[in-house]
Amino acid sequence: MESKKSNLHVLLVSFPAQGHINPLLRLAKCLASKGFLVTFSTTETIGHLMKEATNAKSCKIGHGELRFEFFSEGWEINEPQRANLGAWIHQLETVGRESFTALVNRQSQMGRPSVSCIINNPFVPWATDVAAELGIPCAVLWVQSCAVYSIYYHFQHQLATFPNPDQRDMTINLPSLPSQEFDDIPDFLTLNPYDSLRKVILSQFENLDKSFCVLVDSFEELERETIEVMSRISAPIIPIGPLFKSTNDASSVRGDIWKATDDCLQWLDSQSPNSVIYISFGSVVSLSKEQLEELSAGLLKSGTPFLWVLKTPPINVGSKPELPDGFKEEAEGKGMVVEWCPQEQVLAHSAVSCFLTHCGWNSSMECLTSGVPVIAFPQWGDQNTNAKLLIDAYGVGVRMKKTQKDGTAVVTRDEVERCIFEVTKGARAEEIKKNARKWKEAAEVAVAGSSHRNIELFVADILRMHGT
Repeated sequence: MESKKSNLHVLLVSFPAQGHINPLLRLAKCLASKGFLVTFSTTETIGHLMKEATNAKSCKIGHGELRFEFFSEGWEINEPQRANLGAWIHQLETVGRESFTALVNRQSQMGRPSVSCIINNPFVPWATDVAAELGIPCAVLWVQSCAVYSIYYHFQHQLATFPNPDQRDMTINLPSLPSQEFDDIPDFLTLNPYDSLRKVILSQFENLDKSFCVLVDSFEELERETIEVMSRISAPIIPIGPLFKSTNDASSVRGDIWKATDDCLQWLDSQSPNSVIYISFGSVVSLSKEQLEELSAGLLKSGTPFLWVLKTPPINVGSKPELPDGFKEEAEGKGMVVEWCPQEQVLAHSAVSCFLTHCGWNSSMECLTSGVPVIAFPQWGDQNTNAKLLIDAYGVGVRMKKTQKDGTAVVTRDEVERCIFEVTKGARAEEIKKNARKWKEAAEVAVAGSSHRNIELFVADILRMHGT
């Protein structure tokens, strides 16, 4: 059986962003550990950053092999047009698609097995078209929650009425989900800040009939009702998460595009148990100068030790954030600020008491399944819905509230201090910690049970489609 798997070649193609790369690479490692030849692909630009920051190179995993091969979107890394999101998406959909097609076709020419299955993730729906044109079975890894999948699906197929900016008091009620107010809905569907991203993600739903299944980085115990509802009205949803818990045998293979600071773990070793606030807003979010000032002041007012990830934005996206004058001097001995860190290891560290997060789905899954309470500070997209789920459905934290200050909505320093106190020492702190532990235990059950079985069934589907 293992020799048959090694003759099958699974190619995974990711949208070139950190939050998309992480779950797809975890799936790639998982499939390689099952005995397949697995190729992970994204753009050459991001591939270059991955190689500089991590050890993104071919390796044996279990009985299989993981390799990396990248395609071109036709622009140099410093191309100014990258700042124009619409132009860059078009470049990816045209030049990138052509280069990716050539990558698929040359596999057999290079002496490797032809591609047996293509797996893409959101924002590269054209990969599904490439697979269909070449007669290659295709699956999708949905890298957001099943709840968000349901919201987009209902919007795309006009199965519910969604509010516009003039209907902010309107709520929507979808099967199996809590009532969604205006600020809980992915803002691609309400405020529509990024029209090109909205179009490309909805295109994925137009292409679902070309995929033989939709995998999702979630688990049955967390979203059972939504999975059951959506599997009745759309392509079957197969939860296989949390993926970062399923790939420990290849934990050294990472896809970071920033170099992680390892000494942050040594610093955590020197801190008391359950004492440190971990702060990270993912790979895209950049806070305004005013918000940085309020957050910094709130941290110092709380008197709580902190580990803060404050990254340099990707090229042509923004400038390096500047902390307020005097902050580093005042925070000396109280906290640590780093460019990037190994988040899974940080969240698993006994010194960490809570996670102040933007609520991207990767971060949401990682804190939920590590048993770490949450201070939710969503910014855009699905983060709004994830924050709603984390706080109201899963009961693992508190949500920061913005107020108007000089015409701008910000979370004030007093609100930062209040939320830190509430989630660590307040009246509900023990209940929040109890809920967080409950979801950690549920995730461990899923990794050994339902998600493990679903991955095995997916592997069996690939084998069956190729008569092995």
